[in-house]
Amino acid sequence: MKGIRAKILREAPLSNNCPECFNQDMTLSFTQQHRETRFMHKVYRGVTRELRCNTCQNLIYPVTWTEDIERSVEYYEKLVQPERPGVRLKPLFYLVAILVLALAGSLVYLYLSGLLTA
Repeated sequence: MKGIRAKILREAPLSNNCPECFNQDMTLSFTQQHRETRFMHKVYRGVTRELRCNTCQNLIYPVTWTEDIERSVEYYEKLVQPERPGVRLKPLFYLVAILVLALAGSLVYLYLSGLLTA
């Protein structure tokens, strides 16, 4: 059984200066949360963004962003197309649901026909 994972929607290299080490090698990534189990696949609503410097390996928080970085992030936010949030049921769910309904129906039939006593 799998847990919650982050699916990368888009990664973009930025050539802006890093506020920490002043190199021009950063990566902006947009992710969306997915949860997958045996019975369903759920896509969550929110999209998160992360800006990381490839030279100093630091995560750059929005507080330290310059105006150039903010403009670049706004541009790439417009290009990101997140998946529609929702739940997609898998065939195993339908199989279990049909088996439970068939078992309940057969128990009710047996009880009403007098073959099964309470």
